[in-house]
Amino acid sequence: MDHAPDIRPLLAHLVPWTLVTFRIAGVFVMAPLLTSLMIPARYKALLAVLLGCAVYPVLADRIHAPPEVDVIGLVPLLFAEALIGLVIGAIAALPLLSLEMAGILMGQNMGFGLARIYNPEADFDTDILGQLLFYIAAAAFIAVGGLEHLLLAILDTFDRVPLGGFDASRVPLDAFVGTLTSGFELAFRVSLPVTGIVLLLVVVFGVVGKTMPQINIMSVGFTIKIVCGLLMLALAIYAVRDAVGDEIDSVLAGVRRWAVSLGGAA
Repeated sequence: MDHAPDIRPLLAHLVPWTLVTFRIAGVFVMAPLLTSLMIPARYKALLAVLLGCAVYPVLADRIHAPPEVDVIGLVPLLFAEALIGLVIGAIAALPLLSLEMAGILMGQNMGFGLARIYNPEADFDTDILGQLLFYIAAAAFIAVGGLEHLLLAILDTFDRVPLGGFDASRVPLDAFVGTLTSGFELAFRVSLPVTGIVLLLVVVFGVVGKTMPQINIMSVGFTIKIVCGLLMLALAIYAVRDAVGDEIDSVLAGVRRWAVSLGGAA
């Protein structure tokens, strides 16, 4: 007579594995590139489950399962676990969003305000230069190993925060505000060369319009601003790359430091 296999040993791992998977899945909510709407949601969910299956056996000896809980008590634990990944992903996304904001500032000054295009990454219309610089920042993020750093940061949290042991009071608001502040600074630094040349051209156009009113400066000024702004952006692109790379490195290092410091905050 055949006996049904005993699945009780597997059920003992169901809750901790679910919490591990939700901690990893939180990264997919805000992390750069992983949040792209071009990736179907079911593929993101499948990737999170596969990562949970890959990580759980490796960390099984270091993972302390929470006490037995019912379904109702499991919900806040799942939210807290997802919050860890969400915080890591949100902080890492700020430099890319800052560079997109720099492109929007440049586009508005150059006259690209009406030339908006659909951004399939975010499912809304955006400025042409904003989308261009966002892709440049995304390429820099990949080049410095941003996705690998995010995964390592998540893995670091398992050594310092037991499953179900995280609460919202430990969200690094100071780190988030600091990264947001440096992101605004990065956006203004990147947009400054183009903004400066456009401001200089506006002054020149004003002088020419006053001294030689027979010249219709408005008919040619729009084109000149666009051409000079694009040339200035092309000349400054290497400096933009270095600035963005340094900012991304700094943010990723800050994410890893926060993940490591969670143990001391426990």
